[in-house]
Amino acid sequence: MRTPTNTIRFWLLLAALLIGGGIINVWERAGEARVSRRPLSEFPAQFGAWHQLGGDFRFDAETEKVLRADDYVSRNFTSANGHVVSFYVGYYATQRTGATYHSPLNCLPGSGWTMGGGARITITPSDGAPAFEANKYVVQNGKDRAVMIYWYQGRGRITPSEYWGKIYTVLDSARRHRSDGAMVRVMAPLENSEETAQLAAVELASQAASQLSAFVPN
Repeated sequence: MRTPTNTIRFWLLLAALLIGGGIINVWERAGEARVSRRPLSEFPAQFGAWHQLGGDFRFDAETEKVLRADDYVSRNFTSANGHVVSFYVGYYATQRTGATYHSPLNCLPGSGWTMGGGARITITPSDGAPAFEANKYVVQNGKDRAVMIYWYQGRGRITPSEYWGKIYTVLDSARRHRSDGAMVRVMAPLENSEETAQLAAVELASQAASQLSAFVPN
């Protein structure tokens, strides 16, 4: 026999389901907001003391199929003192369809890399924008070692956490009808010392971060 308390709970639950369904329906109909941005192929070839070394790298068809990025850039930069640092940005115009950035924590080990020395590191954009936290790891594949820095960026947010990145994506998708975003990764070969490689990676990251808003819109 249904008690008054159970009856109230039933109607409250039914109301919540109906309201939730209505919100989801409106959200789906609204679709993804359109934002203006420049293609990553136009990312500057020179900024600060860094200039592009060689051409852009393109992944094979199978890798692109797994990556599912709407736009990406992968290239090397070199500085006047001879440091070479790799730079990658993978941009997703919408993450509603299941296409989303892939964490290096999942991708690199699958490619034979081991990861250690995980920590958070502060990046201060060279244009005076607020500093932000990024992830830092020492990665190794055979004899190749590198310092890797990466973060998630989009819709005016920057976070080192994949989980918070997902939460912000859901919130912004509901409130702003936007789920676009990117993963940014910088890797500096560890040749002499970890400190030297880290300084090079941080320097490039701080310069590149000041250029990103035109390609990964706020």
